[in-house]
Amino acid sequence: MNTQEFFNILEEHSDKSLLFQYMPGQLVGANYHITEVKHVSVASVDCGAREDSWKQTVIQLWESPMEIGKTEFMSCNKALAILNTVGKIRPYINQSEVFFEYGNALFHTAQLGVAGVEIHGSNLMIQLATQKTACKAEDICGIPQTSSAQSGVNNCAPGSGCC
Repeated sequence: MNTQEFFNILEEHSDKSLLFQYMPGQLVGANYHITEVKHVSVASVDCGAREDSWKQTVIQLWESPMEIGKTEFMSCNKALAILNTVGKIRPYINQSEVFFEYGNALFHTAQLGVAGVEIHGSNLMIQLATQKTACKAEDICGIPQTSSAQSGVNNCAPGSGCC
């Protein structure tokens, strides 16, 4: 999901509470705050020596230990107000993919992509998911379309020209 799509969903459901599900059945606590928004520029080189670049918006969610037990979630309207304030200081690249940085005592800190959006009564639930790593130079490395992880074979062997 890109940044503008996320903002549009918040606007469309501004009267709803904003919940984040980071694992099936596991919600970011109602005591969460939006503590930072990162405008990230990535410049990379893959194992096939190809360059790439892209932009990301990373919204950090943090659970306040001072508000443990809080039951009322932030509204979409409040989240949008926070994000709009950020955008006035440092404009968004609206087409950039949006990620959420989150972690707690039981879940390692990670940047999570949006896997889905659900409406549950007066709640807007953003379903988050981790993304697996992948070889971006499969065509150069000769990795077949069927996953090498499934077959247990390492196709990026030393001397193969990749990885």
